[in-house]
Amino acid sequence: MYPNDDKPLPPPDYLNQIAPQAPQKAGFFYKQKILIAILGVIVILAIIVMGSLILGGTKSTEKLAARLVATESITDGATSKIKSTQLRASNSELKIYLTNTIRDIEPILAKSNTNIKKLSKDATSAESSERMLATLEDARLNAIYDRTYAREMAYQLDTILTLMRQISSDTGNKELKSFLENAEKNLEPTQKQFADFDATNG
Repeated sequence: MYPNDDKPLPPPDYLNQIAPQAPQKAGFFYKQKILIAILGVIVILAIIVMGSLILGGTKSTEKLAARLVATESITDGATSKIKSTQLRASNSELKIYLTNTIRDIEPILAKSNTNIKKLSKDATSAESSERMLATLEDARLNAIYDRTYAREMAYQLDTILTLMRQISSDTGNKELKSFLENAEKNLEPTQKQFADFDATNG
């Protein structure tokens, strides 16, 4: 036995043991927060990229194709219901425009794998004319068809013009860009005719 064997051991210094670990914990939580922030940014970027893919490129051209086809169908159905001579003339102009535009854009869209005659169900359902047709039928039953048709068609054509401008601005396809710029110029006067239509002037 040694002389110092009977002396009790000093209690462990808990404060000194804990103190060096505090910065490590802080560092760990700091790194964890940075990692979470980075993951959050990655998720947000992924959502933005996916949204761009859905709205841009071929998808936006398919959307335009579906909207043109749906609008042409609406104009066909409206012909026999329109009373105003002025509105009937505007509708006839629009029908010719849509027929020619759909025919001329078809080969251009085909180059970007958009077949105007075989549009996806997503595109056709997104551009369904059911709501507008129901509104027009109510208007017909209430004897306000012309005024309602002019308003609804002015809005529909405005959405087509907006989509044309968006695609024209985003595309790198010179042929498509040139076509859309001309199509937009040709559609603008007709859209204005519908927007300015006054049912009282027949």
